[in-house]
Amino acid sequence: MNFPTPAATRTLTCRAVLFDMDGTLVDSTAVVEDVWAEFAARYGLDIAEILRTSHGVQAADTVRRFAPGGADIAALTEELGGMERVRTAGIIALPGAADLLRSLPAQAVALVTSADRTLADIRMDAAGLAMPATAVTADLVTRGKPHPEGYLMAAGLLGVNPEDAVVFEDAPAGIAAGVAAGIRTVAVGPNAGELPAGVLHIPDYSAVTVSVEPDAAGRQIISFRL
Repeated sequence: MNFPTPAATRTLTCRAVLFDMDGTLVDSTAVVEDVWAEFAARYGLDIAEILRTSHGVQAADTVRRFAPGGADIAALTEELGGMERVRTAGIIALPGAADLLRSLPAQAVALVTSADRTLADIRMDAAGLAMPATAVTADLVTRGKPHPEGYLMAAGLLGVNPEDAVVFEDAPAGIAAGVAAGIRTVAVGPNAGELPAGVLHIPDYSAVTVSVEPDAAGRQIISFRL
């Protein structure tokens, strides 16, 4: 996969930061892929196609798309969720994620994830990351990514306009959600796919630095150097 060659230094300035979880803050790829592989094997489905389209998407939407006719979507989704909730081995934070979260003002950070709140708590804890005080999880929205509802909700909860926020995302569905919300979006990691115009890319947070300073009105301004 080829990404645009980055400039030596890129700076983004914002008032709020919105993070996806899986693949963006937390590396849970092995767990996620194992669960979907079991689902695919049960119904004779193409696991490659499921994985191609499921990253960043609510589990119920993927089940609805691939389950055989007549399947109990709610029951299947709950079963898969139960499998994910008890599998935490190998879940770790992305490089630099913990330090980055600690360096940001808590009132300016939100998590926006396609996981439900229970799973989000489990995975953040397994990765050793503190859950942001503001979290928009799957059970709080009516339309999952790539719809922008979650990111727009998070910006509203933090009291900022979309143009004053930055989204960090790893998967095409989440990147599309951030862009559709009118929020500057940064792709993280190797699974971002073809990037929309204006979306920057970083491999992880190990080279990211951040500063927080007040503006003339005393409001905090966050500056990222990517």
